[in-house]
Amino acid sequence: INEGEARELAREPSLVKAGKVIQSMGPRVVVIKQGSYGAIMFNGSSAFSAPAYPLEAVFDPTGAGDTFAGGVMGYLANTMNFSESSLRQAVVFGSVMASMNVEAFSLDRLRSLDYKEIEDRYREFKKLTHFEDI
Repeated sequence: INEGEARELAREPSLVKAGKVIQSMGPRVVVIKQGSYGAIMFNGSSAFSAPAYPLEAVFDPTGAGDTFAGGVMGYLANTMNFSESSLRQAVVFGSVMASMNVEAFSLDRLRSLDYKEIEDRYREFKKLTHFEDI
């Protein structure tokens, strides 16, 4: 669900509160897409925020949200693992796929992808977002 839809459905301007309200409507997991700001996932009592993959240039943002959702669902369908860790990885995978989608017009970039490119970007994303415990 995108952030506008989440706010409208929950009647709540705060995305954190909106995520919790939507969860109270039934779904165990709620993922709210935030466009170029990434996504936030609510799973039970935990929350996870992933930024968008930083790009030097965005050619065409059309379909980025759908590609994000497809990346999340594709990852989960491939692993059939719905643990907290796997759900978080799926959100990052969705972000990786969306970043590749916006690098060219329409489906052009996605058509030319091979899995190694996806894995490489996933690893780079992991490096970019890693931090040590305090």
